[in-house]
Amino acid sequence: MKTNIKSPGNTGFRLENLHAAPAVFPAMLALQEVVNGSRLEKPLLELVKIRVSTLNRCAFCLDMHHRDAVAAGEKPERLYLLPAWAEVANYSPREKAALLWAETLTRLAVEHVSDEIFATVRAQFEEAELVELTLAIVAINGWNRFNAGFRVPPGAF
Repeated sequence: MKTNIKSPGNTGFRLENLHAAPAVFPAMLALQEVVNGSRLEKPLLELVKIRVSTLNRCAFCLDMHHRDAVAAGEKPERLYLLPAWAEVANYSPREKAALLWAETLTRLAVEHVSDEIFATVRAQFEEAELVELTLAIVAINGWNRFNAGFRVPPGAF
C-alpha cells in the first residue's frame, strides 16, 4: 500500500492525518510484506482479499483488489460471482477452501471454526500454507478496519 495520502478535503476521510501514530502503518506494511512473500498463489490471495473486503464493506480495498486482480488477468465472471463462490463451479476446490477459511475467520463472532470446516481447508493446504493463508486473512481484515473505519475512499492512495 502506498503511503502518499491525498488531502482529505471533501473525500469523506474521517481523519486529517492517517499517519498520526507513526509506527502503525510501517507495522501494517511489514505484516503485508510477509503475506506478499508467502508461497500462496497470487490469484488465490486476491480472491481472498476481495471476499473479505466484501464482507467488511471496505470500498477502498474492494476497488484496489479488483483492479489488481483484473490487471493480473483474473476473469470478470470469477470476480462478480465471488459472493456466490460456494454455489458455482468457477473456483477450484483449493480456492473454495481458502474462501471458506476467509469467511469463517472474518465472521468469528457469528460462526465458530468447526472441525468440519478445518478438515475441509486442511485437505487443500499444507501446514505452512495454512498459516500463511491465515496471516493473509488477518492482514486484509486489518486493512479493512483502517480503511472502512476511517472512510478512506477508493483511489485515495
